[in-house]
Amino acid sequence: MMNKWIKELRITHYLKNCLIFLPAFFGGTITSGSMWKNLLVGFMAYSLGASAVYLMNDIKDVEKDRMHPKKCTRPIAAGEISIKAAVTAAVGLLALCGLVLGFFAEQSVKMAAFAVFGVYLADNILYSVLGLKKVPLLDVALLVLGFYLRVLMGSVLTGIEISAWLYLVVISGAFYLAFGKRRNELKVVGNDGRDVLAGYTEHFLDKAMYTCMTMAIIFFALWCIQLGEGQKYLMLVPVLMLICFKYSMDVEQDDSDGDPMNVILHDWVLIGLGMLFVIMMFVLLYV
Repeated sequence: MMNKWIKELRITHYLKNCLIFLPAFFGGTITSGSMWKNLLVGFMAYSLGASAVYLMNDIKDVEKDRMHPKKCTRPIAAGEISIKAAVTAAVGLLALCGLVLGFFAEQSVKMAAFAVFGVYLADNILYSVLGLKKVPLLDVALLVLGFYLRVLMGSVLTGIEISAWLYLVVISGAFYLAFGKRRNELKVVGNDGRDVLAGYTEHFLDKAMYTCMTMAIIFFALWCIQLGEGQKYLMLVPVLMLICFKYSMDVEQDDSDGDPMNVILHDWVLIGLGMLFVIMMFVLLYV
């Protein structure tokens, strides 16, 4: 019973919401206990909201998902969760989002947090429910906006503004992930799999993906240089390059569906490189 709901709500995708912690981490204040309440409130609200949007998306696309080679196993498409139960769950999750932000966020950031979260929900509804995911490039831009809004929420909740270079790292990195996902969707199911894929070619997606990867690495290097503390932060650049190269290797494997969470969670080398990057950054910023 619980397994089908865990699968439907995409619990593993909550990892994307860790971007909310990015401003505090790179701002050198993640060890301060005073801001953790707001950060956890933001993480919970975004996670509940994302699950609600996934439910709405799967309700809308239930017939198409039943004809898809992989999406047909989703609980709603497979008939394991009824449409009525899914609608009830989606409404309940959205109500919980409001309660979490309304009751637990600090008064000084509450209005700004509601505003950012409202834009995040609108972005997802435009993408998933109103069908803008069928428009080439706009579909990717809306996905990237979701990543940006997670970082912005972290900034709003903590009052910490991060470097413009880091925002550009997140934006270009999100484009890299999104184009990689589209690339593999096109490779696996072809133009018949999703309406938007008819507007892309694998050759274009390859070029776009690797252009964005290169830009993300360059922007991160520029942030390291901006810190102006000798060469120590530049040690992180080769590690980030290895992470990007390993991710790209995984995406180009024949059995990959290109979904970022699936790619990351099925590669222990990639997870290890990511942990190494975080540990090195923590030591450089805090020790």
